[in-house]
Amino acid sequence: MSEHHAQVEWRRQPTEAFTDQRYSRLHTLRFDGGTELIASASPSAVALPYSNASAVDPEELFVASLSSCHMLWFLSLAAAAGWRVESYLDDAVGTMGRDERGHPFLTTVTLRPRVRLADGSAPEAARLAVLHHRAHEACFIANSVKSEVRVEPRP
Repeated sequence: MSEHHAQVEWRRQPTEAFTDQRYSRLHTLRFDGGTELIASASPSAVALPYSNASAVDPEELFVASLSSCHMLWFLSLAAAAGWRVESYLDDAVGTMGRDERGHPFLTTVTLRPRVRLADGSAPEAARLAVLHHRAHEACFIANSVKSEVRVEPRP
C-alpha cells in the first residue's frame, strides 16, 4: 500500500511559560508537495488568544478530508459514467458530540455536494444518489473513521 505524510511543527515562544497553559496553539502543517497551512486549536476547544480563529483547526481538516476524498471519487465515477461535470461545491459540516465515555468527537460529518453538468443542469436525482453512494463506499477516509458520514446532495 502507500504512505501519506504530513509534518506538524509547533514552537514555544520565548515569552510563554507553557506550564501555565497560556501558550499559542498556532502551528504549521507541511505536506510533501510543498503546501503549508497555518493551523491552531479551535476557539471552541481552546479560548482566545491561545487559539486563532483565522487558522485551520483539526476538526475543519477532518471535515475537509472527508469532503475532498468523497469529491475525488465522485468525479472519477462521474467521468467513467460519461458525465461532464463542470462544477462541484460541497458545504460540509462536522458536528461535535461525546462518546459513551464522555470524550468529545465528531459524531457526524454531513457532506452537501452540489454538482453541475456541462449543460448547466443538475444530474437526475436517482443517478446522482447512486454515484454519491458509490463514492462514499470507495472513499479511503470515510472507511477509516468511526464517525457517521452522511452524504446529502443538494439541488
